[in-house]
Parts: sequence; structure tokens; C-alpha cells
Amino acid sequence: MANLTLHFLLIFLSFHCIFAIITESVTSQTPNTTNFIVTSCKTTLYPTICVQSLSAYANTIQLNEQELAQAALSVSLSKAKIASTYISKLTRMRGLKPRELQASKDCSFNMNDCVYQLTRSIPELGQSGKLASRRDEFTWHVSNVQTWISAALTDQNTCLDMINNPSMDGKIKDSIRVRVVVASQVTSNALALVYQFAEKHL
Repeated sequence: MANLTLHFLLIFLSFHCIFAIITESVTSQTPNTTNFIVTSCKTTLYPTICVQSLSAYANTIQLNEQELAQAALSVSLSKAKIASTYISKLTRMRGLKPRELQASKDCSFNMNDCVYQLTRSIPELGQSGKLASRRDEFTWHVSNVQTWISAALTDQNTCLDMINNPSMDGKIKDSIRVRVVVASQVTSNALALVYQFAEKHL
């Protein structure tokens, strides 16, 4: 019986030590990663939103500029998809005035293109990270990413312009605007972080 008790005691102590080591490791990394995210986000137009949206990716980001930019792009794509899906559903809603329907369809077209531009930017950015030591190829891939994110921003702004007219119902206009503005803010942040990543390797 004494041997059995000793056996369980040793198992308990072993798990306790392992847990303590893991906890200490996570605790020591988190402040550094958080500071890295906060400092990096200061270069964006919406630093508070930047920090809030990327904090969930801290374990993946660590202190890596490329992972930071990749995470920002993922957030941007997610918000753009939400806006695009919502606007697409609006175009099938009954009761819209002809001008409201046309504005919604045009906006939906732009947001679909926005999603496309952001979707292809993610693997392109990943490809650039593999070529950091080959400057010409690195520059080519990063330039593509910057161009495509800029195009996504243009799509978002065009959508906002299309719904900004007196003929649009206020509730419909506001429901579109709030989703597209959120997407636009995180996309702007993503572009800034991609530029920051590029500058570190050029």
C-alpha cells in the first residue's frame, strides 16, 4: 500500500513540475509577444483595433513580422467575407427600391472582388517569406501582395461610395456601412503591417 501511495505521489509531482514549466514558458513569452504586437500596431491607422484583432494570434505570431502580417491578412479576409455574405443576401431581399437594389448589387460585386484579392494575398505573402534571401523574387511577391491589398481597399471604399446616396434606406445603408467599415479598417492595418514586414527585408 505504501508503495502504491508513493507511486501516485511521484506521478502527481511529475505532472506538477511539467505544468509549472509550461506555465512559466507561456508567461515569459506572452509579455514579449504582446509588446511586439502593440509596438507593430503603432504604425497602423487603427492601432487599437489592430491590437484587439491580433491578440488572439499571439501564440502563432510570437516575434515574427511575417506571421504578424499573415494574421492581419487572415483577420481582413474574415471581415471581408462577413461583409460580402451579408450584402449578397441583401440583394435577394424583397422590397428593395430599384436604386437600392442596384447599389447593393454593385457593392456586392466589389466586395466579392475584395475577398478574391485578399484570398490570393495570403499564400503570396507566405511565398515571399520563403524567398527573403533572394531580394528580386521577394520584392516581386511582396509587391503583388501590396497591390492586391490596395485593390481590396479600393473595392471597400467604392462599395461605401455606392451606398452613400439619399435614395438608400437608412437602416440598409447603416447595416452595410458598419460591416464594410470594419473590413476596411483591418484591411488598412494589414497593408501597413505588410509594408512593415517588407521594409525589414529590403
